Amino acid sequence: MAVPLIQQLRVGAYILKQRLKRNERYPLVLMLEPLFRCNLACPGCGKIDYPDEILNRRLSVEECIEAVEESGVPIVSIPGGEPLIHKEMDRIVAELVARKRFVYLCTNALLLEKKLDLFTPSQYLTFSIHLDGLEEEHDKAVDQKGVFKRAVKAIEAARDRGFRVNVNCTLFNTAKPEEVTEFLDFARDLGVEGVTISPGYAYERAPDQEHFLSRRQTKELFREVFRRGKGRKWRFSQSTLFLDFLAGNQSYHCTPWSNPTRNVFGWQRPCYLLNEGYAPSFKALMEETDWGSYGTGNYEKCANCMVHCGYEGTAVADTVKHPLKALKVAMGGIPTEGEMAPEIDLSGQRKAVYSFEDFVAEAVTQKPQSPAPAGGSSPSQAAE
Repeated sequence: MAVPLIQQLRVGAYILKQRLKRNERYPLVLMLEPLFRCNLACPGCGKIDYPDEILNRRLSVEECIEAVEESGVPIVSIPGGEPLIHKEMDRIVAELVARKRFVYLCTNALLLEKKLDLFTPSQYLTFSIHLDGLEEEHDKAVDQKGVFKRAVKAIEAARDRGFRVNVNCTLFNTAKPEEVTEFLDFARDLGVEGVTISPGYAYERAPDQEHFLSRRQTKELFREVFRRGKGRKWRFSQSTLFLDFLAGNQSYHCTPWSNPTRNVFGWQRPCYLLNEGYAPSFKALMEETDWGSYGTGNYEKCANCMVHCGYEGTAVADTVKHPLKALKVAMGGIPTEGEMAPEIDLSGQRKAVYSFEDFVAEAVTQKPQSPAPAGGSSPSQAAE
């Protein structure tokens, strides 16, 4: 696992503190979305399907700090949209680093080289670069040629400047084990800190609905990839038990509260992947959300989900609770043979509710929580 020791110790101490306080639900990573605007339009993305009135909204620096302080998380992931479009992203990152939060700034890297001078290398800052495979596969995934080469060039520039850099990779049912193996070899040789890897989530608003993995497909794919990976010294920015879960060896339930989301609408219910309303505060999100009505086995939209933002928190908590189990997998490798762990029963799940259009229609009429930056009326203008 390619996570620095200081981060492991801080997160472990934070979890132990929550257990001593007998908190059953606590946040681990804040998904901080300061904007939805992006300079790409990936067909598997369900995060940018909003009218301009919403795409032009931004969280202010103060709102971002308030969200982090309110949730008390040790780790902040900044996705989007494309975070580097935000004109005050350097200030947001600097404020969070000053508070000794571990920040993962998730970016497609198209603007990264141009913006590098705005940031300072720190053990608390990681640029998490989006690469969904090698050149042909990645450029197809983002629906634009040349993006892979620009992203790799930016990775090399950030790495050479002393920044922590990792790669985040989303896999779909087009992924072939031999190609994933080649990609992970490439990431290892590129010299990044590690890879965050996960199956894609079937966003209901994603233009491409044909290529999301089922849970069985996910487990079979990762078993074959890990089988090929023995001895290759790949480095992952994830817990060993989460990877073990992807290979079908753990019967985990998701813990959506471990990765709460704050964006331009407020605190998103119930998680980063599902938008089913908003809470006015973090406290209200945690105390008033009907958590039992979500998750695989409980809700149709969650049936095939095995995404890290739902299950990494579960795996990390299990690691702290059962360190010997985690050590056994870390030392012996992820099992790729034999029976898989029992699957969650879906017979009692409730039907999906689709209310996106109604929600957006209402949201457009509401006053933005923070003003949009000047000149942000189009993707090209917002990307400067």
